[in-house]
Amino acid sequence: MNAKSILGGCVGSLIAIVGAQAADLPVKAQPIQYVKICSLYGVGFYYIPGTDMCIKVGGYVRSQAEWGSDNGIPAGSNSIPATGPNTIVNGLFNRTSNNFNFSGRAAVSVDARNQSEYGTIRAYLRIGAQTFSNGETSSFLADRAFIQFAGFTAGRAVSFFDIFTTTEAFSYSDSRTSGDTYNYGQFLFAYTAGLGNGVSATISAEAPRRVGVIDGAGGGFQVNGVTITDTAGFSWPDVVGNLRIDQNWGYLGISGAVHKVAGGYYNGLPSPIQAHPSEQLGWAAGLGGLINLSWGDTIGASFVGTRGAVGYATKAGNWQIVNGSTAGVGWVADGIFDNILNGGTHQLPIQLTNAWSLNAGYEHFWNARWRTSLYGGYTRVWYDQTAKDIAAEHLPNPATGALACGQPVEGAIWPPITLNHGEGNSCSPNFSFWQVGSRTQWNVSKELYMGVDVTYTHLNTAYAGAAVSPFTTIYLGSSALDDQHVLSGIFRMQYNFAAGLEGPNVIFGR
Repeated sequence: MNAKSILGGCVGSLIAIVGAQAADLPVKAQPIQYVKICSLYGVGFYYIPGTDMCIKVGGYVRSQAEWGSDNGIPAGSNSIPATGPNTIVNGLFNRTSNNFNFSGRAAVSVDARNQSEYGTIRAYLRIGAQTFSNGETSSFLADRAFIQFAGFTAGRAVSFFDIFTTTEAFSYSDSRTSGDTYNYGQFLFAYTAGLGNGVSATISAEAPRRVGVIDGAGGGFQVNGVTITDTAGFSWPDVVGNLRIDQNWGYLGISGAVHKVAGGYYNGLPSPIQAHPSEQLGWAAGLGGLINLSWGDTIGASFVGTRGAVGYATKAGNWQIVNGSTAGVGWVADGIFDNILNGGTHQLPIQLTNAWSLNAGYEHFWNARWRTSLYGGYTRVWYDQTAKDIAAEHLPNPATGALACGQPVEGAIWPPITLNHGEGNSCSPNFSFWQVGSRTQWNVSKELYMGVDVTYTHLNTAYAGAAVSPFTTIYLGSSALDDQHVLSGIFRMQYNFAAGLEGPNVIFGR
């Protein structure tokens, strides 16, 4: 018998044995299900095996080095990245200041969609974590989590009030001259109607952008860039609406918001036996857009005006920058009320605060990999005369009843400013600030980019002029309140992986 015959006999015997054993197996092998590409909603979607649902997984990893930035942001502000003007935390401009910081952020996004009798149903989620090398511990991030179907959007998304912002679009920093919610989202429940030809209209109930209401008897302006507020509990949402048109050349839109302004009780006492100021309606209105220029560049701008709803015009909050012998300050509130003025007992209603902001940006594409932007913004906050008088009567003065900016000092004393009351001081809590900057970015590949962003911030201080020990004993060297400026910069590297669309203004069928 030759080797070929022996090999053939062995193979035949093995096949017979395996066949006999396979016949005795109790379970029949199931067919393999392969993941299939879903082309209904664009690139990157796949069918979840065994369903008609398509899913896209994405995200990004970001690393930044920041100079002259403020990462000591107030707790709960969720301002990411926290780059902008220095405050008292890191803005002393002395050897205690932290002028350099590393920060990192990573997020994973999931976009799931399927068809129903109501059209496309969509759920979008983006969660992650962030960390800073100075002053903050790592924290969880959940800036997007919403559902969309039949024109409805419900969950956490970008506010429908926001039409245009330079945040992330033209700058790595979180623009303080804008009240936009791009970096942290907003809880909302909205309905969008597509009117045809790219025109849409939206009505939305959203979590209120509350800066807070000050009770003159309760504390008001404080050190460390803080206000003590006496704001009534959240009882109804802000009502937001917009009308916009989206085309290949870009988009334009107008928006408006109604905001409830409500204080606690007079005398700064949380007691239901106390009277309280009547509720008022604040408002905000905005317009803006972005234009895609024929040679490939983009340009955009927005304007927002508010009364009693300062959070729609700016997210900068309060200011306190100390630099050598001078300091710059500014405090914001949706309104101020009090129970005394000029020695009387008349209970004053809420005096609404005014604010407006303007933002603009331009981006030039040198080629497919390089781009440079120019951007800027301006915000002004001002108080009516009655609100100024309320603030003046609570300014520190050696003798109760003595005049402070024309008002007799009485009631609670707000500690931050001991002024030369009316002698060389503006006696005005009004303030403004502006920011300008430029970002240059290199797209190493379609997934990886790196770039440098430099921002100049200028504060036009409140209460400009002479002051005596304007803060605590730590800052006795400060003898005047004057305008301040900060130069800050960011170097960023970021890797994106199939992040996809995530904004709330996605109207199916367009």
